[in-house]
Amino acid sequence: LLVLLPVSLSLSLSLSFSTFSRAPKSFIQRNLCHSEGALPAVAGYSTTHERKRAVPVLARWLRVCAHRAAPQGVLVALRCLRNSGHLIWSVYSPLADCCMRQFVRRFLFLQQQRLTMSSPKRVRTGGAARPHTKESPLADSELPPKHEPALLYTKLSSFRKARRGKLKLPHFTCDTPMFMPVGTQGSVKGLTPAQLETLDCHTILGNTYHLALRPGEDLVDEFGGLHSLIKWNRNMLTDSGGFQMVSLLDLAEITEQGVTFQSPVDGSPMLLTPERSIQIQNKLGADIMMALDDVVASTTPSRERVEEAMHRTIRWIDRCMSAHSRQERQNLFAIVQGGLDAELRATCLRELIRRDLPGYAVGGLSGGEEKSKFWKVVDQCTSALPENKPRYLMGVGYPLDLVVCVALGIDMFDCVYPTRTGRFGIALVPEGTLSVKAKHCKEDMRPIDPECSCFVCQNHSRAHLHALFKVDSAASVLISYHNIAYLMRLMKSMRDALDKGEFPSFVQGFMSRQFPAGDYPDWSVNALKAAGIDLL
Repeated sequence: LLVLLPVSLSLSLSLSFSTFSRAPKSFIQRNLCHSEGALPAVAGYSTTHERKRAVPVLARWLRVCAHRAAPQGVLVALRCLRNSGHLIWSVYSPLADCCMRQFVRRFLFLQQQRLTMSSPKRVRTGGAARPHTKESPLADSELPPKHEPALLYTKLSSFRKARRGKLKLPHFTCDTPMFMPVGTQGSVKGLTPAQLETLDCHTILGNTYHLALRPGEDLVDEFGGLHSLIKWNRNMLTDSGGFQMVSLLDLAEITEQGVTFQSPVDGSPMLLTPERSIQIQNKLGADIMMALDDVVASTTPSRERVEEAMHRTIRWIDRCMSAHSRQERQNLFAIVQGGLDAELRATCLRELIRRDLPGYAVGGLSGGEEKSKFWKVVDQCTSALPENKPRYLMGVGYPLDLVVCVALGIDMFDCVYPTRTGRFGIALVPEGTLSVKAKHCKEDMRPIDPECSCFVCQNHSRAHLHALFKVDSAASVLISYHNIAYLMRLMKSMRDALDKGEFPSFVQGFMSRQFPAGDYPDWSVNALKAAGIDLL
């Protein structure tokens, strides 16, 4: 098979290269229908300019089809590249060779999987293997051993479910509730660690998948971990890489063993198992590590897929716990899955709480679901999670969402929103958002937010940022800096209000500034009412 398969593909390619350029448009449409964006780029396949436009799309499609072991897709992509001209083909032929080798490997791998599908699957859980059945929870005696966590959470004050606390971690003691800026590659885009300390950020994020690709966990480990590499003296949290199952879905293959990604850097395959994810995170040295979970978009219509992901998340947490080798210095958090289904969430909550982990995250939200469903899932999870453990809501960063979810009992948040929206010229202000690119800012000499004491608001006017945004990327950095400062100030205001027993009045004041006409979103009114705060 190893010999015949490449030979047959090569023969097919050689017979079709000379005729494909004369293929009718309908043939191209029929064969490129599985590649989003490929058809409009290739359908007009007549001029040199159009061919050049098509090449990046075709190259990406070739990698995807090779990973999925789709013979027809590989053939069509190679034909299109070959007929794009000698110069283009000379550049992309090494990629084509790499994809062909990967295609053969993936084809054989999938064939082997199909042959073994009839045999019962068994999952290694640190001890004896157990059958892969979704309705077979482990007995207490079979759970991985528990260890003393490397954190201490203390609740200082509260209002109903909203909590003000201290979270002591190996590198720094955090005030909660808190917002954590996202630094996918180990650094927040455009900001230095010294600037983040000035803004009083207590924890920043890194991404296991991307850091394993570049610079690699071994190199980070040689530097003494992420803290030493980036010169950050406070806490770090590393995501497990599970979110890439959604964001890089076209380049991922999910099985019980783990998830196989195709590297966006060089096209090589990377198998991320629960054990591998924890091994990488142990070397990165973050204070908080997230368990690898099976992530499904919250808008997924299939309940069966959501249920499968939830049960797999439970099975994978046991493998993560067994693989964790630095429990005295790093804390493993579990992630509650189950989509928008209350029954599935309850099952996942029950099983994860039995594991008695140092902290818990609520995952699988902030993916485009209705807000009326979003807050109910958050409320359900915080009502069930232990009082003495920190609660982390993943991927949430809109100011309104932060205020509502703090009222519902969340302690920790992260999101790319403040920096990503800053790069588009959108600044966060107490009344909502301000676009510094807008015409009305052209001659406005006021700071972004007159109430803000950050460096940007003390030294730059809206008019200056408006002019700077058109000619210098420094404007994006300055707005990102302000946006993080705004969220840090918002979280501190909520902590102070909880300390003073004034949280309901703070929330009402925040909402009245965001919605001066009193047109509050229905979901926020209902959520805050459930938290004991009336807006109407």
